[in-house]
Amino acid sequence: MLSPAELERYARHIVMQEIGGAGQQKLKKARVLVIGAGGLGAPVLQYLAAAGVGTLGIVDDDAVSLSNLQRQVIHDTDRLGEPKVASAAEAIARLNPNVKVEPHPTRLAGHNALALVSDYDLVVDGSDNFDTRYLVSDACFFAKKPLVTAAVGQFDGSITTLKPHEQNENGEANPTYRCLFPNKPRDGLLPTCTEAGVLGALTGIIGTMQAMEVIKEITGTGEGLVGRMVMFDARSFRMETIRYKRSAKNPLNGSSPMSWAALLEDT
Repeated sequence: MLSPAELERYARHIVMQEIGGAGQQKLKKARVLVIGAGGLGAPVLQYLAAAGVGTLGIVDDDAVSLSNLQRQVIHDTDRLGEPKVASAAEAIARLNPNVKVEPHPTRLAGHNALALVSDYDLVVDGSDNFDTRYLVSDACFFAKKPLVTAAVGQFDGSITTLKPHEQNENGEANPTYRCLFPNKPRDGLLPTCTEAGVLGALTGIIGTMQAMEVIKEITGTGEGLVGRMVMFDARSFRMETIRYKRSAKNPLNGSSPMSWAALLEDT
């Protein structure tokens, strides 16, 4: 049940027909794992905490540095050198003490990815590299967990939702991340954030979009981004949507699908 203070805190949600008290209770019961407490993870964590998501897990093995503060707005100057999971937990406690934070000060890897995502209802990927994105998506595939994943460049970003363990309205299995991106870019092909830079406000826009998708998934509101990827260009402030389908050519969907162990060995 929602306490009187929670009823007041979430009043603007509760009066919405699409959310209401039932939707707010779903948010309170939800367990969401956020990969990365950086540029994307910062607004995701802030808005999910403000929305009243009951439990937020945070996976990050990094510490707050001065160059982070241009975009990672959940941290501040007083937290320099502090583990990001601790800094984010402190910020969430100040924002909404009703939210439980489960910090995971570790790097997501083959030995822990499946166990971590399996303990939550939904996963948000705010990582900044393809190795982690593929690992998270594969782990969510095997754990049958919804995944909201996004990426940003200097002035552009993209976001999609993955639920390959479910079927669409035509009875077809939903696509995986590997249906959208069959192969990882080779090392060095794309510049990193450190090398190319990124517009700080862009991560706020895309991260907030991720938080919106999570809230929609939890409450069952609106149409999610399953099978659709939204691409945003900040320079022209335009959005485009591409549709994609399940492919039988990736190692998860073919006639001889790979196991989790075999997939790790292959990668």
